[in-house]
Amino acid sequence: MKKKKLTPRRAADHVLTYTLLLVMSLVFLFPCLWLILASLSKTGSLYDFKGFFPSAFSLQTFIDLFTDDVNGLYPYKTWFFNTLYVAICSALLGTVLVLLTAYVMSRFRFNGRDTIKKTTLVLGMFPGFMGMTAVYIIMTQLGLINHLESLIFFYAATTPVSYMVQKGYFDSIPAALFEAARLDGATNLEVFLKITLPLSKPMVVYTMLTQFAWPWSDVLLPKLLLKDRNMWTVAVGLFNLPETHFARFAAGSVFIAIPIVILYFCLVKNIVNGLTAGSVKG
Repeated sequence: MKKKKLTPRRAADHVLTYTLLLVMSLVFLFPCLWLILASLSKTGSLYDFKGFFPSAFSLQTFIDLFTDDVNGLYPYKTWFFNTLYVAICSALLGTVLVLLTAYVMSRFRFNGRDTIKKTTLVLGMFPGFMGMTAVYIIMTQLGLINHLESLIFFYAATTPVSYMVQKGYFDSIPAALFEAARLDGATNLEVFLKITLPLSKPMVVYTMLTQFAWPWSDVLLPKLLLKDRNMWTVAVGLFNLPETHFARFAAGSVFIAIPIVILYFCLVKNIVNGLTAGSVKG
């Protein structure tokens, strides 16, 4: 291809574009950098900061995070494994439910299909906290208050409503493949497991990561349903830390972000492919 000539106007446009991108990057990077430095505060208190940053640094806060629970008040290790349990179970169960829902809505035609599609689109416009009172009452009647399983059931049960991205991906798979499999005697379940899923790896990865990230960072629902301090998730535990333990809060926030960052960088290719392919209008 012929290389375009760099004119003064094009050069100025490049300089302006990259300058704006650099400024925006710094704006988003500064809070992350500040939080990391705050997690290394030696005193641990927000009031001992010298300007924006701590006056002295130490790694002791990260050590205390898992070794010192302050007489049982801040058992971060317990909170972390509670969060891991909820996030993994919610991701596995939620991914299965939303993929099955999307597959049915993509490949089958039945009475009420359009009504279901429109209803889920309308329901998706309302914020989740509007139903928190009803969720609390239902969980109370089921005896699931202060149980981690109540979070898993809620996260997994609400994921099929957001099936449109997955449906768009399944719509992009040629129908001839499904028809050929059906002619060869394959059942609907075999078509889904042996044809659809192997072709949908990017979408499966994208779905599982999004279903994992939601309970990993959610604070509203766990705070509502979990009363025992030892049953809290990390988000609830950090939310209840006092200002005198700000370095512990910052260290806990940094540590809880590490798994999501690692997963993102390892799976970023599949995430992008799944998201772009799933945006096709179905």
